[in-house]
Amino acid sequence: MTGLIDTHCHLDRLDDVPAALALAKEHGLSGMVTIGTRLSRAQTQIDLTRHDTPALRVWCAIGTHPDHVDEEEPPELATLVRLAEPEGVIGIGESGLDYLHGGVPVRAAQAASFRVHIAAARETGLPLVIHAREADDDVAAILRDEHAKGAFPFLLHCFASGMDLARVAIDLGGYVSFSGLLTFPKCETIREVARAMPAERLLVETDSPFLAPVPKRGKPNTPGYVAYTAARLAQERELTPEALAELTTRNFHALFRRAA
Repeated sequence: MTGLIDTHCHLDRLDDVPAALALAKEHGLSGMVTIGTRLSRAQTQIDLTRHDTPALRVWCAIGTHPDHVDEEEPPELATLVRLAEPEGVIGIGESGLDYLHGGVPVRAAQAASFRVHIAAARETGLPLVIHAREADDDVAAILRDEHAKGAFPFLLHCFASGMDLARVAIDLGGYVSFSGLLTFPKCETIREVARAMPAERLLVETDSPFLAPVPKRGKPNTPGYVAYTAARLAQERELTPEALAELTTRNFHALFRRAA
């Protein structure tokens, strides 16, 4: 399955980046996006794009993950826009809402940060990478509210929600990315969403080093393993692996336009 792009990984969390890149080539990948989780470390993500080559593209996104909003300075729109200027930066984020940890004050800080990241996506035209965990209703409400102020490109990464949030994303012009969760035996709801999504809005990712797909479950994940998730998505969509790779790569470039 050649030409695949891992739309979401964390190269800064991998023990051996060169080895991960070599394995990605073995699995036929053509590119990957390393995603920021702390705006204070945005330069780390930008520096990782030095691994970019014509044979294996390496891009990045910059932002603060909702789990870290209480550990970072509140993001400022001007700072996000400035840090997004290098051509290797093709996205904003990840940002969003995560209600697994933290109380009401943390949730308020997450929402405020989420809205600033949305504003940055709107101003730069770069897609916002959205993290949503146990917060579907509030994510949907903020997306609708902000979309009313002006459209912005976005995707729901590592989709682990229900059909309702997926429909909101599609209605607002967003994309949905599937991770190794798609391959887990107990994640039939996620597979139902994957089968129902419009073909032109589908993407694949690893979220490595987390959530390694079957048959690598329990091991550290790596960008090359997106091939296993893509193979399962092809099966669920009744596509050949080659057709799925072509589809998701085309969708990637439609969303991440700076990557062209």
